[in-house]
Amino acid sequence: MLKQSLDHDRLRAAYEQVRRDLIEQRRGADHWTGELASSALSTATAVSALSLVRRYAAPGRSTNPAALEQDRYESLIAAGLKWLAKAQNEDGGWGDTEKSRSNIATTMIVRAAFHLTAVPAKHADLLERAKAYCRRDGGVAAVRRRYGKDKTFAVPILANAALAGMVPWNAVAPLPFELSCLPQSTFRFLRLPVVSYALPALIAIGQARYVHRPPLNPLIRWLRAASVARSLAVLESIQPSSGGFLEATPLTSFVVMSLAGSGHADHAVVRRGVDFLLRSVRPDGSWPIDTNLATWVTSLSLGALTSDGRGEASAECLDWLLDCQYLTVHPFTGAAPGGWGWSDLSGAVPDGDDTPAALLALDALRASQDNATRRRIDHAAVAGIEWLLGLQNRDGGWPTFCRGWGKLPFDRSGTDLTAHVLRAFETWRSRLSPSSDKTIALRETGASALRLVGRMDRAAARGFAFLSKQQREDGSWLPLWFGNQSNPDDENPVYGTARVLLAFGEAASGQEKTAAARGVAWLLSHQNEDGGFGGEPAASGAWRSSVEETGVAVEALLAHETGPEVRAAVDRGLRWLVESVQSGRYREPSPIGFYFAKLWYYERLYPLIFCASALGRAVAERCDGPRPDGSSASSTESYPPRVEIKG
Repeated sequence: MLKQSLDHDRLRAAYEQVRRDLIEQRRGADHWTGELASSALSTATAVSALSLVRRYAAPGRSTNPAALEQDRYESLIAAGLKWLAKAQNEDGGWGDTEKSRSNIATTMIVRAAFHLTAVPAKHADLLERAKAYCRRDGGVAAVRRRYGKDKTFAVPILANAALAGMVPWNAVAPLPFELSCLPQSTFRFLRLPVVSYALPALIAIGQARYVHRPPLNPLIRWLRAASVARSLAVLESIQPSSGGFLEATPLTSFVVMSLAGSGHADHAVVRRGVDFLLRSVRPDGSWPIDTNLATWVTSLSLGALTSDGRGEASAECLDWLLDCQYLTVHPFTGAAPGGWGWSDLSGAVPDGDDTPAALLALDALRASQDNATRRRIDHAAVAGIEWLLGLQNRDGGWPTFCRGWGKLPFDRSGTDLTAHVLRAFETWRSRLSPSSDKTIALRETGASALRLVGRMDRAAARGFAFLSKQQREDGSWLPLWFGNQSNPDDENPVYGTARVLLAFGEAASGQEKTAAARGVAWLLSHQNEDGGFGGEPAASGAWRSSVEETGVAVEALLAHETGPEVRAAVDRGLRWLVESVQSGRYREPSPIGFYFAKLWYYERLYPLIFCASALGRAVAERCDGPRPDGSSASSTESYPPRVEIKG
């Protein structure tokens, strides 16, 4: 094989290619929309929901206008079943995406969809293979083991199966939907069996369980009977205008099927939920897990495109991003104004990952703006920082949606979220510092720059202490929102460690430097033979790296390039990324996204974003930065030394 050298020209050429591709993905709009993977679980829940509404909103039995859409229901159900039949894995089960391994949750839900459509005989072999998979994997007990104490997803899965007649209703744990009638501010003290975002499921599925298997205790039975109407009113009040709870097909479908199956097929919540499902179906008959992650991928894209110090190609996104900030109390979680959610659509909710991402993007765009626009950015940033300060948990970390709600997954503090917040704080601290020549005007907000910086510093100290405590014995960190299906317990320490190292690299001292050194050592010891990171085992037994994990790992190591060993690892990682651009592999997404309740997804823009961010930082530091001897890196002589690659 011929050998080529990775010099500055090849590194820059690869970056410019990815950069152009990422900009083109915006397609002339003022933001990126992205594209989530089609999901077998989402498709099956949507099919189940439409089937039950079709059954109980039949002409002559309901005033539901959706009953007039029987023909469309039939066609969508048929298309969904056809898509699901093609998506079945060889082992008889289904994974969350076509790139995912089979799992008990998705397979149980797909089986329920086929049973509810009353056409299982047409797919006898398919269902027998699926039934055998569920039997091998452990059935109902396996579902419960998968989610442990968290009933957020185990109960909906089993309720779906019970509605399909696959399991008895006593297999479905009762949910205290009457608690939804209490003031929202009390929820975090109640230790509910579901996470904060699952209030709609608590109400709808709780009512379905109550209708189909009333409690034996007469007092509880009376209490729940008296709470039906009021809790339905609460559910209606928190339903977004799009009709989709969290813009998520599974959650919306669970609500629709539960209400339709318990005597409320003509309720306004059902009608709006069905409208959401009808609008969000794809031409091939499938549904994604969520409508889109537009705000999230836009913020990440802006950060990636400015990683080389440039921002001129993305300034037109500024107004859109500012408009995505929540300026009122959010009806779903009761969140204060100031945060950002993952999408500009009405079903999104402000959270502790999208808000720091937006703050970092705003800072990246700020330098190229006029003074009036900078003031708009600064006021938005102050509101976002205040929101994050109010979200911090007692343990020093940051959760996703609500402070102090509980310890269930996706409500507890996360290392990746905490690291993201700390990066945003460190970046904006220099803007806020009264001693800085970049001090922002805060008079109109009534805030004190000095006081706000002090609050940020105290919060950051607690945040770094939380990260130090969360570091595992081997030096790695585990993230909350990303996983790797090839690792034990679906963990992704590559992503978690890389994200934390970026925070330590930008604002670390003392104990944090020691923790960072251990994290770097862990990453170095887990670089794959091909030079990349993460991925999955290949047929040869080696690991086939992923673009996403390699991108985040290389970017993190670039921030800690303190010696020849780290530099050599970075060189190998950059070589892998450049080769992925040359081969076109950088456009291939991997299912590393971990949506609610262990639901895998991939996003088409992730590999482009993470690759562009790493290569952009490398270009800025290696091609445009000064040499150790103080001379320019723009001469024809290559620095750093050329890295040999095969091609």
